[in-house]
Amino acid sequence: MASLQMATVLKSLTVTWSVPPNSSDSARSHKAPPRNVSTKAFAVPRREAISLILSTSIFSGIGIHNAALAQPTVGLREYIDSFDGYSFQYPQNWIQVRGAGADIFFRDPYVLDENISVELSSPSSSKYKSVEDLGPPEEAGKKVLKQYLTEFMSTRLGVKREASILSTSSRVVDDGRIYYQVEVNIKSFANNNELAIMPQDRVARLEWNRRYLSVLGVENNQLYELRLQTPENVFVEEEYDLRQVMDSFRVNKVSA
Repeated sequence: MASLQMATVLKSLTVTWSVPPNSSDSARSHKAPPRNVSTKAFAVPRREAISLILSTSIFSGIGIHNAALAQPTVGLREYIDSFDGYSFQYPQNWIQVRGAGADIFFRDPYVLDENISVELSSPSSSKYKSVEDLGPPEEAGKKVLKQYLTEFMSTRLGVKREASILSTSSRVVDDGRIYYQVEVNIKSFANNNELAIMPQDRVARLEWNRRYLSVLGVENNQLYELRLQTPENVFVEEEYDLRQVMDSFRVNKVSA
């Protein structure tokens, strides 16, 4: 009976997504429309789904421990940019933000600090042959971290950044290409009274604590970087899905 109730709740959370044949998530009007393909089918936010499952387990006499084993994952949708030559999967409930400066940009509609984007080097000024042109993964990680810190430079008084490289790695995927993966943590601190004369009156407080995950690949003489940003406390909950997104990134040859 308990398993039947659990199955009923899970079934009630599942819907079928349909994608209009003429829909487009392209970030620029001159591109051929990229294809969005739904690959999973959870439409209810994960936190609500878990809450419903746990509630059902309590009323049906199932232990919380058993219910925790069945944590659903958010559905993923594929984004394909055939004009610039890359593809990746992203959470299907994330929304596209236009004019964000990146080639493509999606963000979580609820956790505003959580987003994904793709950056490309200029085709006219870069002649990359392989991601190994950046050096070993450790050297690439230092360059990625330096770039992040440059972007987050602040002119505000009393602002301090703390950053560290958590991991660097390389992998060969099914397309035969080498990709680098870099994970960094950056914390931002700000004084609550930056104009105070006495040091003891300037107390630093944590503004944000984020994890940045980058995947680097090379094709078409260009360096491609998939960027994921997420608060550290959210990363713990969503690590499985975010790593799926990282592993899905591919660069592709563009026809001349």
